Amino acid sequence: MKTALTIAGSDSGGGAGIQADLKTFSALGVFGMSAIVAITAQNTLGVRSWIALPPEMVAAQIDAVVEDLGADAVKTGMLANAAIIEVVAERVHAHRLATLVVDPVMVAKSGDPLLEPDAVAALRERLLPLALVVTPNRPEAEVLTGRPVRTLEEAREAARALVALGARHAVVKGGHGEGPAIDVLYDGSGFHDYEAPRIESRHTHGTGCTFASAIAAELAKGATVPEAVGRAKEYLTHALRQAPGLGHGHGPVHHFWAWYPATGS
Repeated sequence: MKTALTIAGSDSGGGAGIQADLKTFSALGVFGMSAIVAITAQNTLGVRSWIALPPEMVAAQIDAVVEDLGADAVKTGMLANAAIIEVVAERVHAHRLATLVVDPVMVAKSGDPLLEPDAVAALRERLLPLALVVTPNRPEAEVLTGRPVRTLEEAREAARALVALGARHAVVKGGHGEGPAIDVLYDGSGFHDYEAPRIESRHTHGTGCTFASAIAAELAKGATVPEAVGRAKEYLTHALRQAPGLGHGHGPVHHFWAWYPATGS
């Protein structure tokens, strides 16, 4: 059985972070493992509080998992601060974890910050060059590249800039645009566009985590990057359509839509 490791924060509400990642891995037939970098107190209405773990504990979790179980793919999410980013980059390099999907989580769906401001440079300089795929939304792409990303053409230019920063592939997601949801993948030589109907819903908590984890799961199973992105897009679209309608804010998607229907939606 293929394995995938998520290095991210824990979401007490279960819709994003480590919880969403592990659900996605399981739904797509990959054995999921985790290295928790932060604990959050949150629900669909927002993040009430969070605390980062010591970097050495993050490193110990990564070492323990990889040295015994291995990792066919790795996905990062919330990394909290520069010290944790540094140690994650060190362990990824030390263990030669080449199949790395970086979701540059900066802000929760509620708007609450999940990355310390001074950590952006570390993310850009230390982790992006190790990434097989980086998956920012448009606001995250703007922060990482220092340029506006409001149109499809600007999304393509941002993807090109992210590859220039060292990532081997960049997917700039289209969830913050208008009209059809178009994700743009740049592989260093050409572009792939992935289009799906825009689903109007408040149940979008954890969509970025789910998408990146689905890419990692498909890569672990042997898909190429364009194949993995396409399959992840399809999986997330169904998960959004069949969201269970939980919570009073930004509710979670339905990670196991292929296995059983959501009720109460």
